[in-house]
Amino acid sequence: MSLALPPLSLYIHIPWCVQKCPYCDFNSHAQKGEIPETEYVAHLLDDLDQDLTYVQGRKLHSIFFGGGTPSLLSEQAVANILDGVKQRIEFEDDIEITLEANPGTLEYNKFSGFAEAGVNRISIGVQSFQLDKLKALGRIHNDDEAKTAASYAANSVNTFNIDLMHGLPDQSLEDAMSDLKQAIALNPTHLSWYQLTIEPNTLFYSQPPKLPQDETLWDIQQQGHELLKEAGFVQYEISAYSKAGYQCKHNLNYWRFGDYLGIGCGAHGKITQVAENNIIRTEKVKHPKGYMDLTKPYLNKVWDVEIDDRPFEYFMNKLRIKEPFYLDYFQQLTGLDARILEDKINRGIELTLLTKISDGKYQTTAKGIQFYNDLVDLFL
Repeated sequence: MSLALPPLSLYIHIPWCVQKCPYCDFNSHAQKGEIPETEYVAHLLDDLDQDLTYVQGRKLHSIFFGGGTPSLLSEQAVANILDGVKQRIEFEDDIEITLEANPGTLEYNKFSGFAEAGVNRISIGVQSFQLDKLKALGRIHNDDEAKTAASYAANSVNTFNIDLMHGLPDQSLEDAMSDLKQAIALNPTHLSWYQLTIEPNTLFYSQPPKLPQDETLWDIQQQGHELLKEAGFVQYEISAYSKAGYQCKHNLNYWRFGDYLGIGCGAHGKITQVAENNIIRTEKVKHPKGYMDLTKPYLNKVWDVEIDDRPFEYFMNKLRIKEPFYLDYFQQLTGLDARILEDKINRGIELTLLTKISDGKYQTTAKGIQFYNDLVDLFL
């Protein structure tokens, strides 16, 4: 079967942060001196130039500045990046442009400038409003700065997100609910509320903190979900809640198995190649020094998404979101015959992790969301 071209997004990685958080396994580097932003912006656009063959006539659906801490960049640097991107790829009329930010004073004073540059969505990494939890997480802001940043974001862009974590070291149910209530009171249009996990190659992995018991985690998730629901937030993905109409378009494109270019240190991309009837993934050089070395390519590696891996990769993304999936879309986006899924889907229905809505249309159940890993494993 032939492949169809999905929407195209752009991920831009900014690798620097003020200091490395002990839970963070992202490609980030503690800032030492001035960020070489003029040089880095030039490299980002050169990197994009080398990926332009992957566009295949599409307009950009969304742009996401991730990191690291993108808000460490100047307003002019962000403007230069977006101007450079727009000169190379046409934007959809309703393009979503997100920038991740820390809630420190130096960052939130730039929010209006970022908006003037074209950013229309800001995602603020709050994580907690409690000083002892922030200290344990290696965060360098306090609760007042977080609240001020939210106010600045609300006055600068159409939509803003608050990143909040639960399951923190020594966190009680009351602590977690207090954090959620404070976040809700700031009236964000979107809340990313996710559980702390201990990842390899982090300080927390080598020096594990004392985390809440499973029973406490369960209570936090159940009561937190009800609290968010009462406040008018709809859960549309395992860890994402939004007011009506404010889902993150960029992340939805990931979860729907859309395409995305990835530029910057260690950035990943996923591209459908219709002419070759192939799907590839790309990864750029990770370290800033190597990435900005003119004698070396930006591309670290590129590999095919093998046919046998496509069902798992598709459903690993798609089943995170609380919307139906269609076998027709599976066929278009993977190039595979949906009949290969019959036994796997039937098993998901037997386990009450999936439900059939109509011919060719299925939905993850509440149990399927809760036991997401078990459900995804069916498609290995």
